[in-house]
Amino acid sequence: MTSIPSFDELPLRKDGPPGNAWGLFGEGDQCGMLNRLTPSVVSDASKEIKEGVRIATDLPLDFMDKPCFGREPFRQTIKNKAPRSVNDDTLVLNTQSSTQWDGFRHYGYQGSKQWFNNHSLEDLLTTNVNGIHAWVEQGGVVGRGVLLDYAAWAEAKNIPVEHFTPHSIPVSTLKEIAESQGTEFKQGDILFIRSGWVRAFSKLSSEEATALANITVLPAVGIESSETTLRWLWETGFAAVAGDQPAFEAWPCQNTMYMLHEWLLAGWGMPIGEIFDLEKLSEECRKRGRWSFFFSSMPLRVPGGVASPPNGVAIF
Repeated sequence: MTSIPSFDELPLRKDGPPGNAWGLFGEGDQCGMLNRLTPSVVSDASKEIKEGVRIATDLPLDFMDKPCFGREPFRQTIKNKAPRSVNDDTLVLNTQSSTQWDGFRHYGYQGSKQWFNNHSLEDLLTTNVNGIHAWVEQGGVVGRGVLLDYAAWAEAKNIPVEHFTPHSIPVSTLKEIAESQGTEFKQGDILFIRSGWVRAFSKLSSEEATALANITVLPAVGIESSETTLRWLWETGFAAVAGDQPAFEAWPCQNTMYMLHEWLLAGWGMPIGEIFDLEKLSEECRKRGRWSFFFSSMPLRVPGGVASPPNGVAIF
């Protein structure tokens, strides 16, 4: 397996933007930290399956009547092929209008306008490089999932969470949650953080949800953007990260020097999952007293795809 440098050794490309790990898995690599999902890591993760209970982690594609960030809503058209009793359907969707993986074409370094492994916008528009299809060709996002249930932890401690503000969750809290759950991490884990945003959003009226979506820069709870956060994510060895909020970090970003979207997507090639449905998963974890599970996600095989519904399932 490739030797992983320390956080302090970043950036690997010294002439590139801050924090980049370009070339770590080869100059032509398009999978980034998903390379941590080696056959041995996945085989070990399969030991999490004991009873075969399956929990879906995708919300419906039409979860939002009006998606955030000005995205188009999901539309389905059913065509009946009379006189035969046969139906087809056509789906029109923005791949980031509900539960989603952000791919490496989604977000680049804003200052230098560079994407993962030193690709330019021209590269993305004229080739399929860094497309989400590369994840599928390598076998998808499959391994050991770990849930840190911030929402349950905050409730137990009577700590109010302002879901529709840039409420930042620091690493010190994430570590405390892991300790309280008895959760230990392994190299190649897929990290899930439940903030409670989906649950809070689901309680809004249609008018309130639309008003929230109409905000140009949507404010939302998320992980703290800081060097401490990035150091922990790197050194713990995650293959991918995901949450139930519209941006993994508190949004708008509270510290653009350490913007997680830049460092993770464009710098490291670490997938970011957003608006995952973690409600039933959190209930199952609490019932079982363990917050680790086998996780499988096979994104859409779209050549040059920017993002995708995860088609994710947690298995206990």
